[in-house]
Amino acid sequence: MKIPPSLQKGDWIGLTCPASYLDSKRSKQCIQTLQRWGLQVMVGKTMQSASANYFSGTDDERADELQAMLDDPSIRAILFGRGGYGCSRIIDRLDFTRFKKHPKWLIGFSDITAFHCHLNRRLGIASVHASMAWAFDPRSGSDTDNISDIRKILFGKSLTIKAPAHPLNKKGQITGEIIGGNLSLLIHCLHTRSEPVFDDKILFIEDVGEYHYGVDRMMVQLQRSGILSRISGLILGGFTDCKDTERPFGKKMDDLLYDHVRDLDIPICFDFPVSHGPKNRGIRCGAIYELSVRASGAQLKPAKKIQ
Repeated sequence: MKIPPSLQKGDWIGLTCPASYLDSKRSKQCIQTLQRWGLQVMVGKTMQSASANYFSGTDDERADELQAMLDDPSIRAILFGRGGYGCSRIIDRLDFTRFKKHPKWLIGFSDITAFHCHLNRRLGIASVHASMAWAFDPRSGSDTDNISDIRKILFGKSLTIKAPAHPLNKKGQITGEIIGGNLSLLIHCLHTRSEPVFDDKILFIEDVGEYHYGVDRMMVQLQRSGILSRISGLILGGFTDCKDTERPFGKKMDDLLYDHVRDLDIPICFDFPVSHGPKNRGIRCGAIYELSVRASGAQLKPAKKIQ
């Protein structure tokens, strides 16, 4: 995997919304914070969209703006405004030729998982699963650690993430490349040009707003496709605001997930701070990490020096 270079003060970072609409007022705090970090900010038109529908612009508008930022050598990283839905509608329109020669950090989560998967499979370039521009706004309810993680990653600082002990954890230690993101988007990418390689990887997953039976169905697909039997470690993040049906599914979320992973002989960590909730720590997708799960809790730390 290629690791994009770290940023320096004075470098340019681009802001764009490749999927759903974001009120421009929600990005002001982000722009000001990035400037305080010493970065110059290129704000795309989709961040100030006048769209009247779900998306921040037409497919062409969103793709063209992201393409320009991917191609611009002066832009050293791209922070996305928000997720929602729309990245998979434009991903096959993008030309990554110049980006592959001069990689830069792409930062986001949720629907941005489609880009993380694509970069992993097609380009072999690392990316950042982390909070986005809207999370800089105090109204988002995000922990300050989430924002601090973005700064550390952009400027090449090492970042260790810890999780509390959990009764369903499976102890063990493994070192390997990490991939993952939103469970629904990972399933969405299967059997496409963006499906990542899962063999011997540490996989992390999270989701939001799903019904319990929907999460169960996606976990069944991970099982039936053989993906769960091929990974070397598993991190289960938050399953935020998930819903039960009128006639209950019959299991709490942790127990539902455990039913699908109980027979795996690999380190497994529950309740990891990566989610659509307040805790969403930064992970460099495609980088080499060491996952350690002990009785006292779990820890995820880079196994190699960050560039």
